[in-house]
Amino acid sequence: MQGTIKRLIRDRGFGFIRSEDGQEVFFHRSALQEIDFDGLREGEKVSFELERGNKGPRAVNVRSAS
Repeated sequence: MQGTIKRLIRDRGFGFIRSEDGQEVFFHRSALQEIDFDGLREGEKVSFELERGNKGPRAVNVRSAS
């Protein structure tokens, strides 16, 4: 899937991605692949896979789309 970083909660190590279909998906810094969490910016394009978490869908294998 493709999406855009919508919001980052830096002090807690997580954020949200808005997928191309408009869904807001949680991700944790541990789900990042070849990306530094501190280097992420809101509005950045990413690709990811969805996984079912305890509180709903979450993004895993998050990579830069560029």
